[in-house]
Parts: sequence; C-alpha cells; structure tokens
Amino acid sequence: MGKVYTRQSLTEQRTTWKQQQKKVVFTNGVFDILHRGHIEYLSQAKLLGDILIVGMNSDASVKRIKGELRPIVREEDRAFILSQLVCVDAVCLFEEDTPLNIISALVPDVLVKGADYTIDAIVGKDVVEHAGGIVRTIEFVPDRSTSNIVETIVSRFSNSK
Repeated sequence: MGKVYTRQSLTEQRTTWKQQQKKVVFTNGVFDILHRGHIEYLSQAKLLGDILIVGMNSDASVKRIKGELRPIVREEDRAFILSQLVCVDAVCLFEEDTPLNIISALVPDVLVKGADYTIDAIVGKDVVEHAGGIVRTIEFVPDRSTSNIVETIVSRFSNSK
C-alpha cells in the first residue's frame, strides 16, 4: 500500500525528505468512519508544509482509548482509506496510546492537532519545539464527528424496528 509505512520505513523516508528540505507536518488520530471533518482537518494540516504524515492509532490502541466497541472500521481499512487522500503523503500505525514514540522518531517540522487541544497539552510538543519546529491547532468543522455519525445510525436503526 504505497503510502502506508512501517515506523522504520517512515523514519528512513523522513531522512530523505529532510535532505530534500521538505517541510514535514505530522498529525495523528483514530480516523474511524472518515467524514468531512476529517478531510477538512487533514487538508488544512497539509497547507502547513510539503509532506503530511498521519499517525493512526492501531485497533488495540483505539480499544484502550475509546472502549471495546471501537473502532468500527479495522486498522487496515482506515490506513488504506487515509492513504488514498490527495492531501496525505504517508500513514503509519502506532500501537501506543499516544504518538510520542513516533513523533520522537520522526521529529516533524510542524506538529498539528485539533483545536480541542491546547498547545501545551499536545503530546510531542516539547520534542518538536526543542528541534526548532512549531506546534499548531486547527479548528474543527462543527457537528462533524464519528460519534455523531454513530449516534445517528443507532438512533435511526433502533427506532425502525
């Protein structure tokens, strides 16, 4: 899957991008049931540099963070879907509950999260800033979330019986 990397292969590719003086942007998330909010967020993140890397929580990580009923879409499918987006240059799964290890391995030039985070609460902030990079937040599209989609599906199908 062309744009889906292992951590090791992505770290090697990061070295190449650095030699090419490409500005690398990193963001991360679950990306379960991809929706407009995700697409707008990722498109905005891409505008901050030349290369957009998306760290994606593995299924096991999602279960620990969001509960046993998640994710709805398997990691292989989530990674494939993300990798097909024009704005995404690389996708890499991580098993941990936070992306600190992958951020430390890649040391992106720009670290991005949604505006529901404060800059000081963004995991990896210190790593990126210590290397001279920047940390930014991006506003979310209102009323667009996987949780909202799940609630709509449950509501409509539980009432139709």
